[in-house]
Amino acid sequence: MIRLTLPATADADLPYVIRLRSSGVSAGPADATLFQEDEDGVTYVSRYGAMAIDGVSSKEVDGDILIVDPAAGRAERILRRDSRHNTLLVTERCDQLCLMCSQPPKKRHIDRFALFEEACLLAEPKSLIGVSGGEPTLYKAELLGMMERVLAERPDLEFHVLTNGQFFDDGDVARLRDRRYGHVSWGIPIYAAEAGLHDRIVGKEGAFARLENGMAVLARAGARIELRTVVLSDNVAALPDLARHVAKRLRFVEVWSIMQLENIGFARARWASLFVDHAEDFAPIGQAVNNAMLYGVRTQLFNFPRCTVPAAWRDLARASISDWKRRYADACTPCREREACSGFFEWHPFEQAEAGVTPL
Repeated sequence: MIRLTLPATADADLPYVIRLRSSGVSAGPADATLFQEDEDGVTYVSRYGAMAIDGVSSKEVDGDILIVDPAAGRAERILRRDSRHNTLLVTERCDQLCLMCSQPPKKRHIDRFALFEEACLLAEPKSLIGVSGGEPTLYKAELLGMMERVLAERPDLEFHVLTNGQFFDDGDVARLRDRRYGHVSWGIPIYAAEAGLHDRIVGKEGAFARLENGMAVLARAGARIELRTVVLSDNVAALPDLARHVAKRLRFVEVWSIMQLENIGFARARWASLFVDHAEDFAPIGQAVNNAMLYGVRTQLFNFPRCTVPAAWRDLARASISDWKRRYADACTPCREREACSGFFEWHPFEQAEAGVTPL
């Protein structure tokens, strides 16, 4: 697994953003240049002084954009060079308590929007930057302001924001129609067409009604939307009905992503009761996909290893798991479709992964 947080010491007192450059690369004021490297790690110098990172090589982190927190003794690789899987965790607060939440919410919030903005302005050309939480739109003004300022200077960038979509209101329509939001897509979860079931899964009464209002605002603004549904024992039988709801009410979305469960956070303790082995019974998922695509709703499968999906739907299974948390079973080694496959989450039960693989 790729490490995103590294032990570091720095001369500075306050957190700062820096891009790492190896020797021989022209460095600007936002860059740190390599000073020394040995078996213990690397040392860089910048306008903030010296910074030492333990346990990495300069080749491993060259070009990465870091938030360095001297007081905490760490450096976070928030934008890694040439990675397609960079995501900003802008808050750990959330207004929901989803049964399977992979990032259990915390009450505290540390405002780092200014640092994130500075980092985004240094991103590689044409980067796609993810934004996640918690619930990012709890800080809607800060989030929108950050993206607008970044896109004004860097129109080559794109953002993908994971949000429950419940904090948009009529006053946001005109703002979201700004051309800069053509570079922003919103990943919004929906778990059932029936309000009671959706609300129970997300642990919040009235969530479905608020979601419908938020989706209406985004639709009026012409926003780009990726709909997301995690497959659970609670909702798998209801997926075909949800597909009909999507086709009837939400056909304006760009894509519907049906996602397999991640064994982390709240789902880890509830794995036995929540996980659905789609390889044993793909029928409700397949029916949902067919119902949606029949009406022109583009549909894709996330976190489904390709060999576990029946051939008729296999091409919809995307290599969706981020590189820093993806692994393949040993049995995957000879597979011809490995590069196009999601593989497994690093924390997926090992025995389950090995037993479920049939190389293609």
